[in-house]
Amino acid sequence: MFKLSYKAQRLLILFGFLTIPVLLSLTFSYYPALSLLYYSFTDWSGLGWDMNWVGFDNYKEIFTRPEIFSVFKNNAYYFVGGLLQTAIALYFAVVLTSKLKGRNGFRALLFLPYVLHSVAIVIMFKNVYHAEYGSLNLFLDAIGLGSWQQEWLGNPNIVNFSLAFISLWKYFGLSMVIFIGALQSIPADLYEAAKIDGASGWQSFRFITIPSIRSVIELMMILTLTGALEAFDIPYIMMLGANGTATFVSKTVDMAFKFQQAGLASAMAVVLLLIVLVFIVIQRKLLFREGK
Repeated sequence: MFKLSYKAQRLLILFGFLTIPVLLSLTFSYYPALSLLYYSFTDWSGLGWDMNWVGFDNYKEIFTRPEIFSVFKNNAYYFVGGLLQTAIALYFAVVLTSKLKGRNGFRALLFLPYVLHSVAIVIMFKNVYHAEYGSLNLFLDAIGLGSWQQEWLGNPNIVNFSLAFISLWKYFGLSMVIFIGALQSIPADLYEAAKIDGASGWQSFRFITIPSIRSVIELMMILTLTGALEAFDIPYIMMLGANGTATFVSKTVDMAFKFQQAGLASAMAVVLLLIVLVFIVIQRKLLFREGK
């Protein structure tokens, strides 16, 4: 029987374990990405395989059609909502990391919205925002604030605020759990020493907590930025892009499947990828410079 050396066995095992992940990555990540890049230079309709090479025409169209880039103003609502969500999540994480009675129950309740499916959340908030029988308007009327009642989804001036709040509510729990994990990794000795030295709670938070979780805050900022630029599920399911709620991703989906311009949609996807990368680089260079 043929006997392999230890080195050969080690290489064979490593090759065997790496082959499947590499093949899956090539099949479901790199090949689709390269195909997307290729389609962006064609006039492919998304049906069949008839396509013509058009060069940079799709990219020229993207930058010469104002209605395509104008939807980024709607993404800004989700970015602001994401910043607010991060701040609130950090606050609750600090509170729920302390010796609070029933803190695990509160953690579960606040994390629950993230587990819910986006379709279920949209159905819930349609009942909340309904102009006639919505629970929000009924609540405002019950507490004597009937003048604050709004068509939360029908008024183009506030509809994006309403949708951004849904996104904040859904993803708040995930941000909170990430912060809780980071806070629990900070040695308790640091806070005890600060307390002995007479530091206030705010000083401990500013000079111990924030520097200790700086890398996590950086991660959350990147997730907030990318999440805002890629906002899609909640506004699309709730409004289908109506009433001025379209985002860049929903515009891309409509371009591909509604207007059957898959080539142009592919170019839009590539542009979005480049925009995300540029903003991440800027964010890291300006806000999170080493040694700052």
